[in-house]
Formats: sequence, structure tokens, C-alpha cells
Amino acid sequence: MKNFEKKKKEKSKKIKEDKNNCTENKVVPLENVLPDNISDMEEKSIDLLDAAVKEKESLDEYYNRILNEPKTEEFESEVKEKIASIKRVKSNMMKAYFKLFGSADELSSRYRETRRKHHKFIPSLPANALIDYKEKTNKHFASGLNFYKMFLICFMGSFVGVVVELIWCLLKNGYLESRAGMVYGPFNPLYGFGALALTAALYKFRNRNGWISFFGGFFVGSFAEYFCSWGQEFVLGSRSWDYSNVPFNINGRICLLYSVFWGILGYFWIKCIYPAFSMLILKIPDRAGKIITWVLFAFFVFDAVVSLIAMFRWSQRLSGVEASNWFWEFIDMRFTNERMSKIYANMNFGN
Repeated sequence: MKNFEKKKKEKSKKIKEDKNNCTENKVVPLENVLPDNISDMEEKSIDLLDAAVKEKESLDEYYNRILNEPKTEEFESEVKEKIASIKRVKSNMMKAYFKLFGSADELSSRYRETRRKHHKFIPSLPANALIDYKEKTNKHFASGLNFYKMFLICFMGSFVGVVVELIWCLLKNGYLESRAGMVYGPFNPLYGFGALALTAALYKFRNRNGWISFFGGFFVGSFAEYFCSWGQEFVLGSRSWDYSNVPFNINGRICLLYSVFWGILGYFWIKCIYPAFSMLILKIPDRAGKIITWVLFAFFVFDAVVSLIAMFRWSQRLSGVEASNWFWEFIDMRFTNERMSKIYANMNFGN
């Protein structure tokens, strides 16, 4: 321990001496940006910087030899090996840089989010670092990105998305209009799959800078929206939204404006909504939680299958296709055009 402290003092002394003796061809000393007590990692980085300076100075020999020595296989091999060695060092340094950049960013974000001020009239949101700690220490049934956690997020996202869009419709148009995507209950799988996609894509960066969440949401949300639009049209021949009249759209399936909204949602999702959902999930007991999850999963699959069948038959009726057997007659009786029009208020089959 004494030797380590002695080495630090010697290094600090050497840096101060370098400051007084530095020239234009030497690296600017770092003591002006380093504290008095520097860490072991900083010590190693300074040593590495010194080694890089010496390596650069040693290359002068190669420059002279390249100009004066005749071309021989041995010299050519020596130069190529030197180049390859420097490139390997550069590659390792780049990897170290990105790892340290990520570590510094994550430490800063974790500290900032766990120390943020709680306002009197605004409910406090749990930090992702706290969620990670509770899941790890409690060994909860829905931890990380396992099936239970992901499905419950999908289910809650399907419900909350419809509620938010209903409120938006009321504020914008002055009336309520169904935004459901399935025939039973206020659920829309688009929001559920969007929640899944955002969680899967941004989970790794949940404790990182908010800009990463924004751009992640921008691209992931746009891709999910485009894929869902294409899939619906390919399977059912219908479209639930069309941005053809909105600037900067791609085939009317996505547009720049809503991609920016996806980016904003990505930030709020991983920093605010996901932690809130996760904290609610943490309150569910393990045994009851597993049973509840499987029951909701069975209902969700059943609802999705029935919805697809009802929409398929609806499109056939609009095309003038009569029911061919008792099953389709039952579907016609249960899911009339009037009922389907109320559920899927914005559905367009292109007829």
C-alpha cells in the first residue's frame, strides 16, 4: 500500500515537471484535469499515454529506414508487423474507450436518477437502479426480461395505450371513440407489441443517458409501426392508419412526426413508465403472479384469435361473401358490421 502511494506521488511530481519542460511535440500534461489523489485506472491511463508518446517518437527510425534502406523481404515484414501491432493496440484502446464511456455515463445516470428531487404534488417515480436491486435481492418471479415480466408489460401496455388514445381523442375531437384492437376489452396489441419492442431494445440502456432512449425509441417504434401496418394489410387487406397526407412519410405507414413521438415515448417509457410498471409487478406475490400471468396469457391469445377471425369475416361481408357454414353464420351473428364498426372505428379495408 505504501509503495502504491509512493508511486502516485512520484507520478504527480513527474507530471508537474513535464508541465514546465513540455514542448510543442509533447503531450500536454494532465495534472490540470486530475485531482491530487488519482485512481489506479488513471495511473494506468497516464502510463499508456506515455507509452504512446514514446512509440510515436520511436517511429522516426522507421521513417528514416523507409527512405534509406533498400527493399528487402525482411524489412517489409518488419514494417507490416509494426503496422499490425499498432492497429491492434488502437483497436483495444477503442474498445476500452467505449467501455469507459459507457461506465461513466451509466454511473452518472444512476446517481442522478436515484438522487432526483421529489416534488410535493408529483408522484415520485422509482429509478431503474432501484428496480434492478429489488428484483435481484427478492428473486422475484418476473425479473429482468423473462416471460412473466415481458407478457405483463405487453398486457399493461395494450390497455394503457388504449386509455391514453381515448383521452387524446376526447381532448382533440371532443368525443370518445373506440381505439381497441381486439373484440373483448379495451386492449390494442399494437401498443403491447410496441411496449415489448421498446423494452427489449432499451432495457440494456435503462441506466444510460436519455438521448440513447430517445433515438432507440425513434427507430424501434418506427420499425414496429411499419411492420404492424404491413402485416395487417398483408394478412387482412386492411389498414388502421394512413400517413399519406403527412409530410416525410414512408408508404403512408410511418412518418417523421410520429417517429419523433416514438422517440419521446421511448425516453418516457424506459425512464418513467417501465419503472412504474415494474414496481407494480414487484408487488405481485410469486405464486399468485405466475397463475395470474398464465390466465391473462390464455385470455389474450383467445381474444387475439377471435379478433382475427371476426375481422376476416367482416372484410368478407363487406365484399359480399355469404357465410358458407354454421360457424361463419355464428360469427356473423356475434360480430355484426355495426358492432365491428364501433370497435374498429378507424378500420379501412380499401373498399
